Amino acid sequence: MREFIVEADGGSRGNPGPAGYGSVVLDATTGETLVEAAEYIGVATNNVAEYRGLLAGLRAAHELDPSAVVHVRMDSKLVVEQMSGRWKIKHPDMKPLAMEASRVFPPERVTYEWIPREKNKHADRLANEAMDAGKRGEQWSAAESTAELAAAAAKAESDVAESDVRAATAVASPGWAPADLGAPATFVLLRHGETPLTPQKRFSGSGGTNPSLSEVGRDQAERAGAALARRGTIQAIVASPLARTRETAAIVARHLGLEVSIEEGLRETDFGAWEGLTFGEVREQYPDDLNRWLADPTAEPTGGGESFAATGTRIEATREKLVAAYAGRTVLLVSHVTPIKTFVQLALGAPPEALFRMELSAAALSAVAYYADGNASVRLFNDTSHLR
Repeated sequence: MREFIVEADGGSRGNPGPAGYGSVVLDATTGETLVEAAEYIGVATNNVAEYRGLLAGLRAAHELDPSAVVHVRMDSKLVVEQMSGRWKIKHPDMKPLAMEASRVFPPERVTYEWIPREKNKHADRLANEAMDAGKRGEQWSAAESTAELAAAAAKAESDVAESDVRAATAVASPGWAPADLGAPATFVLLRHGETPLTPQKRFSGSGGTNPSLSEVGRDQAERAGAALARRGTIQAIVASPLARTRETAAIVARHLGLEVSIEEGLRETDFGAWEGLTFGEVREQYPDDLNRWLADPTAEPTGGGESFAATGTRIEATREKLVAAYAGRTVLLVSHVTPIKTFVQLALGAPPEALFRMELSAAALSAVAYYADGNASVRLFNDTSHLR
């Protein structure tokens, strides 16, 4: 699964006035510039120009790879908050642009981040080049653009200045750490393929019969491995110790040419006496215990299983361990329903009951990126397109 960063900006000299936008698509792993786009759009407001820049950047990324995940960075708080769904879009000129932008990629594959203007110089320079070209009665030309070089020079100058500040601060405070977040640790989360228990929707945790994959499950793992090999971003594989995850990971590893590491913390929840039973059977045999379990994340399944709260604590510790071990890398974690949902729940800061509101299919892919400042970005959830 390819990962792109889209940086976009727009400007208006008069607001409204002569306006233009600039967009750049970057490889999320290497930082390489893949596409630049800019255009003079006539008289418009700043916000309309910013939305036009966003739309152009998303379309350019889609042309490169329609199956990619995209992280958008803009210095427009308005656009970021509106496209993230936190602010309403009221202006009639922006509603259709926002609607178009939301349709370029599935919403679950696009995330948004506000950045200060000084971090968005490449797109800003492209927008100004487009406005300058419009003033001359010309169209912006990628061949004549110097925005990338100018932005790189500005960044280098900024890095030198920041280095000087860091050095001076380090002398005064040896324990000071720089604020450069660097590339995130990205976890691509793969649920194991089907076992004989999966289509029957039976509880299958870490305390049961430890089933292997069915023939369908092995085919699903092959398809997942082929899809991940085509995307070419996985740098390591870590799996739960249970048979179904080890088998899934081994099949995928053959496609990727990687070794598999085992992590105990990725195992499924222990469902105690409910192992092997359907939900209906549990409700019939243990109704009071089931009701407590559904209402209270600290409640354990009958027979001393593992509560969701205990699973959450385990997954949180495992996450910290893996983020430290794989900083800046993209890692495939082959795990189970509850751990994968818990990774997503924790990343979103959602309450424990959010686990009951997620549907996670066998062999589905999800993705979460973790940054050095502790923030996380959910980039994908329950993608089964590779199984069709």
